[in-house]
Amino acid sequence: MAFVGKKFPSLDVDAMNDMGDTFKLNVLEEAKNKKKKVLLFWYPKDFTFVCPTELHAFQEALQEFEKRDTIVIGASCDTPEVHFAWLNTSKDNGGIEGVTYPILADSNRNLSSTLGILDVANETYNEETGVVTVEGDNVTYRATYLIDEEGTVFHEGINHMPVGRNVAEFLRLIDAYAHVQKNGEVCPANWEEGKDAMNADRKGVASYLAAH
Repeated sequence: MAFVGKKFPSLDVDAMNDMGDTFKLNVLEEAKNKKKKVLLFWYPKDFTFVCPTELHAFQEALQEFEKRDTIVIGASCDTPEVHFAWLNTSKDNGGIEGVTYPILADSNRNLSSTLGILDVANETYNEETGVVTVEGDNVTYRATYLIDEEGTVFHEGINHMPVGRNVAEFLRLIDAYAHVQKNGEVCPANWEEGKDAMNADRKGVASYLAAH
């Protein structure tokens, strides 16, 4: 199910911060109550390989997101306790020490299953034993959601496990959506802050193409 153009699901989920506090976080309410955009990124597992590179990359860009009034939230299906252990593991040991944004601990998979981003396939029911088995680790793909100040999703994307994300692209998407919100123009292919946008009509696209 695609969520672009729809409200993000309203669910309270356990979260952990770098201080070791466990608390409930509702992504939809976070956006609406604080009147800020939210970037929510899911990763498969703590203590793995591509994942820490992404968490550090989002941390390194955190000030750029904050300049754009955007809250960054990480998420996986690990427990809060495992998140805290990883937050207390140094970078040179594969940890994420120094990450300061909250990380959802969707260990009951309520939110990730609602979003449809879990790595599960080929569910099989054994009539003799009553056991259901699946293929896959039942963890999330690298899914990313950009949510506006009203709680509406304006971008979603899913990478397979081995492929890390480009953080700069999410900054570009936030800039583009903010330009649309402010100016009422649309942003053409490869648009970046400071480049020409265009009016969403025949004359606008003709004028843009003629100049580019």
